[in-house]
Amino acid sequence: MASPLFDTFTVRSMTTRNRIWIPPMCQYSVEKRDGVPTSYHEHHYNALARGGAGAVIVEMTNVLPEGRISPLCLGIWSDEHTQAHRRVVQAIHDGGAKAGVQIAHAGRKASSVSEREKRDGGSLSIEEGGWETFAPSAIAYPGLKETTELTEDRIDEIVEAFGIAAARAVEAGYDFLEIHGAHGYLLTQFLSPLSNKREDSYGGSLENRAQMIRRVARAMRANMPADMPLLVRLSATEFVDGGITVEETAQVAAWLKEDGVDMADISTSGNYPSPIKVYAGYQTPMAAQVKREADIPVAAVGMINSPRLAEYIVGSEQADVVLVGREALRNASFALNWAKELNVDIDYVPSQYLRAWNTRR
Repeated sequence: MASPLFDTFTVRSMTTRNRIWIPPMCQYSVEKRDGVPTSYHEHHYNALARGGAGAVIVEMTNVLPEGRISPLCLGIWSDEHTQAHRRVVQAIHDGGAKAGVQIAHAGRKASSVSEREKRDGGSLSIEEGGWETFAPSAIAYPGLKETTELTEDRIDEIVEAFGIAAARAVEAGYDFLEIHGAHGYLLTQFLSPLSNKREDSYGGSLENRAQMIRRVARAMRANMPADMPLLVRLSATEFVDGGITVEETAQVAAWLKEDGVDMADISTSGNYPSPIKVYAGYQTPMAAQVKREADIPVAAVGMINSPRLAEYIVGSEQADVVLVGREALRNASFALNWAKELNVDIDYVPSQYLRAWNTRR
């Protein structure tokens, strides 16, 4: 049998073997605190690729040391990082998937305690190995330490750092790149009127607030091959009154399309704590709205944890691909299992695993 979920998908010159992708998910596993990927990352991402995904997006990877969420996060600001990322890319390719990486800066949410540490959240002080954080305006994220408003010169330096990071990611061999403009990190902070109170050309209107992410997109695109896809992750809404709306997100996606972005990965929230009503596929309608209003391919993400739901989302053209995260952490081979559940014949089950797919036991 055939299924739209297991159709190939092409964006620019890149074609993935199916429409099931792995989203970026922070692992907080850089034990040396230098931002350099380790053997853990190689094995982790190889397993996800070998499990049948069409593409794997490596977790939030930061353009500057001070852009990391925590000291255990990945970076890509030096030659040493580039070399280590090459091994991660090779591990994903060895598993048969396309390799992407999410390029980011955490802004006011940087210098935080990682999810893996025993302490219950909060910011790291300088004495604990933390650092000064920066944001569009001097407005701290609730529960985190005070932050410093960025000067225009510093904004220019960060934009340049995104461009350099793109060049390094290209050198490392990634098939596509993703800008992290979601979940309350720096570029979201610029987009949101709740965290951006600037009175210069980066604040006020949506067009002004979008200037930072648009500059980042152009800087990255300038350092990428013409046939290489560029994606962006956006939070469609903050679930907070006065915050970003889906309509605004669609407009930003349309502008970014003009700047060389090929596809939007639509998530939600993260810029302020807010109650969210979570259910299977809860963010998909917003992805569909952005796809329709911005006329851009989209990825849907969020509690897509069954093959029939994923097949429906893609088959009904609400999204072009689905991003499946937590199910992948529970079972790295979930995509292969979904093919079996949907009775789809695929030719990329690892030969070592075929005995499990060709028998009823």
